Amino acid sequence: MERELIKFTVDNGIAHVCLNRPTKINALNVEMFTAIDKVIKQIRANKQINAVILSGADGNFCSGLDVKSVANSPTNVLKLLFKWLPGNANLAQRVSLGWQRLPIPVIAVLEGCCYGGGTQIALGADIRIATPNCQLSIMEAKWGLVPDMAGLVALRQIMPKDKALMLTYTADILTAEQALDLGLVTQISDNAYECATLLAQKIMLTSPDANAAIKRSINQSWTASVRSLLARESLSQIRLLLDKNRVIAAIRQTKNPDKAYRARQSWW
Repeated sequence: MERELIKFTVDNGIAHVCLNRPTKINALNVEMFTAIDKVIKQIRANKQINAVILSGADGNFCSGLDVKSVANSPTNVLKLLFKWLPGNANLAQRVSLGWQRLPIPVIAVLEGCCYGGGTQIALGADIRIATPNCQLSIMEAKWGLVPDMAGLVALRQIMPKDKALMLTYTADILTAEQALDLGLVTQISDNAYECATLLAQKIMLTSPDANAAIKRSINQSWTASVRSLLARESLSQIRLLLDKNRVIAAIRQTKNPDKAYRARQSWW
């Protein structure tokens, strides 16, 4: 059942992950949360995967939490929210934060509905490419809830606090153009999936270790102190200078542009 809820394939080092519950506009039930979490772990374990394209089936990304299926079962609520320590990520938070923590670029293709939990998941991606018909909303307040899927980790980095508060208070539905103006999406394209694929292929031309270091440095240093940023940059650069993929990158630039990179190092 979990495999049906998530379509997961790998093609030439690019993982294609599709939320697949189209009869419910890809709404999130507990089984869907679990399936996403497992796919993220599979991707992390596969050192041959160097980019991810995340999308939704049948012209919609995700309509958010399937409130009825979750709220009517205390067991389901517990499965989503349980954690051993307050600062740990629970299942509901891992389906967003998990994409940020992958040491590879993640591109989300947003079509149609991208509401509530769907927006939270999309915020976990590094890059969000939307179709013109896409609509986004931080919709939890409409249901008397607070956004609790770790999307705020990214939201606080991409827009001012007052605008984030306004969107969260009102649960307004945004057009793709409005979302672009606010930084919720990276770009708009009529052929969003094709655009994402071309971008993933372009990313694949660079070292997977360098991309992992870049993602870690930017994500962990964006709001950190200058001293922390400088330390992280130096440590990452030392690792890359000792890395075989750095040598291969130089060969690709000077002698053989088709020389294959080695698998990503496990320390990322």
